[in-house]
Amino acid sequence: LTICLGKSTYARCGIIVNVTPFEPEWECYVTLEFSNTTPLPAKIYAGEGCAQVLFFESDEVCETSYKDRGGKYQGQTGVTLPRA
Repeated sequence: LTICLGKSTYARCGIIVNVTPFEPEWECYVTLEFSNTTPLPAKIYAGEGCAQVLFFESDEVCETSYKDRGGKYQGQTGVTLPRA
């Protein structure tokens, strides 16, 4: 299991990263979601490290993976709009 978290420097400026889990056997390009919680314009620069990914290792094998469930974002290759 992997979780994507925002960095505190950006959070202090009002830029929030959506906390997103990457489930076992999920295979896609990652889509990062940002919110500017201030009324002011904000910029995010390439290569500055605006988010971090934490990897967790389990002692047990996943019983039902994202792939097994046929996750709706499995295999996405670019920015993908929400699928209800």
